[in-house]
Amino acid sequence: MQRALRPLIGAAALHDWLTGERPSPTVLDARWVLGAPSERPAYDAGHLPGASWVEFEQVCSGEPGAGGRHPMPQIEVFEAAMRAAGVDNDRPVVIYDQANSLAASRCWWLLRYFGKEDVQVLDGGYAAWTGAGLEITTDAPSTDGDFVATTGHVALLDADGAAEYVERGVLLDARPAARYAGREETIDPVAGHIPGALSSPALENVQDDGRFLPPDDLAMRFTAHGVRPETDVGTYCGSGVQATHLALALEASGIHPHTAVYIGSWSHWITDPDRPIDAGSDASTDQTAR
Repeated sequence: MQRALRPLIGAAALHDWLTGERPSPTVLDARWVLGAPSERPAYDAGHLPGASWVEFEQVCSGEPGAGGRHPMPQIEVFEAAMRAAGVDNDRPVVIYDQANSLAASRCWWLLRYFGKEDVQVLDGGYAAWTGAGLEITTDAPSTDGDFVATTGHVALLDADGAAEYVERGVLLDARPAARYAGREETIDPVAGHIPGALSSPALENVQDDGRFLPPDDLAMRFTAHGVRPETDVGTYCGSGVQATHLALALEASGIHPHTAVYIGSWSHWITDPDRPIDAGSDASTDQTAR
């Protein structure tokens, strides 16, 4: 039976798990860089012992288009990829990327959405593992898993749902503050943000080495936005990657475990010219709990 795990695990703790007496988790390597070629050569050159490769653009995203730049993958595609990577229904999973957990958080969230509760992210990723002098290998596992994907285990927002969260709770924009304010839109054709959303840049929740801030520091950041355990919180970003990173940070903070994510995010919001945009606000926090 699956059991809930803390969302983050450190390199030393994962090493002890992999080399200890209790059954090891399935380990997934999800290294990815936006707009760059596949990181598969990096995996082939060295990865954690037992880690299987996950090709981010083919597994953790559907085809770009009306649903946004990184829409939800088809359930059968994701399930088949997770099985090929050795994911079982009753075996925990640990996911990592290079360092900052952007790609790992997306895979973490997708597994959670499709029904896998016992899944964690390696805090600091591959850089933390190698920085600790731990073993790497070029051997690739060949075992298949039996994971069965079912939908709806965590909240997935559409555009209407995201707008509703502005009224019923808190909607957090995970992009850099300059993109939220409409000053530096470097990717999408329309600048700005969803009216009423608050700026909460995802990558400000990690330290220079890619590891997340301590839970108390994360909690202080989110309470400044009016987030409380009972608050309805939704996240979005440009295309649904940093939004899942923010959801991971919220869970790691210990104050909010059930964050809704608008996967289509800004790249989907702007496909309908009738949806409102706000490109004039620099506000990053709202001290009033909603």
